[in-house]
Amino acid sequence: MPDTASTDGPPPFDDPFSEDDVEQRIYGTILQTREPTTASAIAERAECDPKTTRKYLSWFGELGIVIRHDGHPATYKRNNAYFEWRRINRLATNHSVKDLQQHVEKLTTHIDGYEEVYDAKTPAAVHAVEVAETSEKRTIDNVYSDLADWATAHEERTRYERARLQRASTDRQEI
Repeated sequence: MPDTASTDGPPPFDDPFSEDDVEQRIYGTILQTREPTTASAIAERAECDPKTTRKYLSWFGELGIVIRHDGHPATYKRNNAYFEWRRINRLATNHSVKDLQQHVEKLTTHIDGYEEVYDAKTPAAVHAVEVAETSEKRTIDNVYSDLADWATAHEERTRYERARLQRASTDRQEI
């Protein structure tokens, strides 16, 4: 009787790395690591040998993917700056200067709208509780949602602007 179980879709939640090779399991574990973590703890989560884990962590460190914190034992943490650089590089590679500029302009309009509504230059300058208490239209949840969206738009605009500058520089060098 043929096996009718589908192999499409994500792996089961209880074992997300079951079909990945060791390198991918360690990399996936690093992606989820937010605090400095020992190689042994990473090896346990990735279900592999600690010696193999140390080898890959050393290699990932040379690539800039992880940051090694000396100590006894040494700990490793994902390098957020590397992943930010990677996102910007992908944007610059996959979009034209014009497309990137249009997205920056769209985000700027979005941000300007929040600045006008909240009469502030940044989300951090808004006292959310005070706004919600003095508004008949906005609940505290609405205000916090707006502030989160506004902060995200700021971050995304910075990312797209950096990608635009990188792409423009690359395009000039190719001429």
